[in-house]
Amino acid sequence: MTPSSSTGAKTGAGRDELLRKLRERIVGFAASRIQRDAAEDLAQEVLILIHEKYSHVEPLEELLPLALRIVRFKMMGLRRKTVRHGEHTAVPVDELPLTDGAADPLLLAERREMTVRLKQAVGQLGERCRKLLALKLDGKSFAEIQAVMGAASLNTVYTWDLRCRKQLMELMGTDSEHSR
Repeated sequence: MTPSSSTGAKTGAGRDELLRKLRERIVGFAASRIQRDAAEDLAQEVLILIHEKYSHVEPLEELLPLALRIVRFKMMGLRRKTVRHGEHTAVPVDELPLTDGAADPLLLAERREMTVRLKQAVGQLGERCRKLLALKLDGKSFAEIQAVMGAASLNTVYTWDLRCRKQLMELMGTDSEHSR
């Protein structure tokens, strides 16, 4: 082994040890704010980013603040994504109440009444609103709806959606107490 290759091996091992310590700090920091498994995934993403884009940064004194800054940005992105996807309001299945299989007669009557009112109201909507509603129920995104309906802009689809929902609520006779 040549002197230069043994130095390279030490440097690689030293970098690995440095990244291991950095990973522990990142996971500790992130786990204090999010779930442990998500914190470990986040730490892995940060280390990959540091390895790919910041391999020139060597001392721990420089790497740690850089890594923690990246973690903060990634956690903010994770939170935005969670809110955007509605995952922050999700209820775990194991926390759902168990029913005995017998439906509440009052609840069944309210649902039947609501279904009748909904069918009548949808029948009174204009063609554009019915088509928009059908596309939304098919799971289409607003961008896909824009393309299908030939809207000039995405904001136009948002406006149509708002107006159609408002009209539907008015036709159903839903007051502000029921819509909350």
